[in-house]
Amino acid sequence: MDFYISKEEVVKSLNATLGVVERRQTLPIISNVLLEVDESSLKLTATDLESEISTTSTISNFKSGGKTTAPARKLNDLCRLLPDLTEIHLFLDGDNLKIETESGKYNISTLPSEDFPVFELEEAKSQINISSKNLKSIISNTSFAMGNQDWRQYLNGLYLLADHKSITAVASDAHRLAFESATLNEAISESIDGIVPRKSINQIGKLVGDDGSENVVIKLGQTSIAINISGTTFVSKLIEGKYPDYEQVIPSGEGSPLTIDRKVFSESLSRVSVLSSEQYKGVRFLTKENSLNISANNPAKEKAEENLACEYKGKEIDVGYNVNYIQEILSTINSDKIEINFFGSNEKCLITDPTKDDLKYVVMPLLI
Repeated sequence: MDFYISKEEVVKSLNATLGVVERRQTLPIISNVLLEVDESSLKLTATDLESEISTTSTISNFKSGGKTTAPARKLNDLCRLLPDLTEIHLFLDGDNLKIETESGKYNISTLPSEDFPVFELEEAKSQINISSKNLKSIISNTSFAMGNQDWRQYLNGLYLLADHKSITAVASDAHRLAFESATLNEAISESIDGIVPRKSINQIGKLVGDDGSENVVIKLGQTSIAINISGTTFVSKLIEGKYPDYEQVIPSGEGSPLTIDRKVFSESLSRVSVLSSEQYKGVRFLTKENSLNISANNPAKEKAEENLACEYKGKEIDVGYNVNYIQEILSTINSDKIEINFFGSNEKCLITDPTKDDLKYVVMPLLI
């Protein structure tokens, strides 16, 4: 293996792979990245045994092909710290990877490429095509509600359901639920679903660009998901198990809708919650006609209370919620106003964006 590549090309690819490389590994080779070189490109692959990412970059000069593995973070740090526009010469010398530039020579140890574990790709039921903008939206607007190390493994991930021309993302930790649907670029012939682990969905979110113009191809199988975007492929195992019936969690029927300025509401919550219990972070809502009273107290008998103007014609409701859950939801909504549907005292509420029909949040009540 002997080739030349620009600093910018190799650093871009290495940065994409580092998301799955654990800093501490029981298997040394898992800390390495697999390098495969042919006449036109360098392919880099990293894995943590639960997921795998591979990306391709263009080389500037080809001498000979081959493959090996090298420590991912050492290689990234070394290349990243080189001057911009540096052309890097990489070649194998026995068990060592030699890295040379005009002004320096570096020597990194390698491990055999034959020992590097590679995912076996399963046949996907359906191929899903979606814009990066829509995929970015459903991930960022829902993934924050995933469980974290919950004993119910199916809550520790994002549930994806693709059906005909739409894809739905659902996340819940049993205390709150986030739901959003988006349109696919092409209709699919049969519905397919799966639960993507927390770490994997966060990595996919990083890979998806912000410009929204790229097309993302998703292959969802029985036990794994593969995503391809701009020459980078990410593969992950799915969480086993059946996701709960989220439709039963989303309130239906006639509630008592309250419309309020999102920014004013969020700023009020921030002030009032300063004096809430550190353990439960609860705030109490008391609704009256065109008025919302927000209050909080703590074991030290400190108290905060504010009254906000709003649009509300329903019955009086007295209910408490975790302020952090509410604030996380408000941070994902972009419109000036939000709508909160109350269904009674000590009942869950439904929070929506008046400008988006396919975005819904449910928050379970707190007993304050």
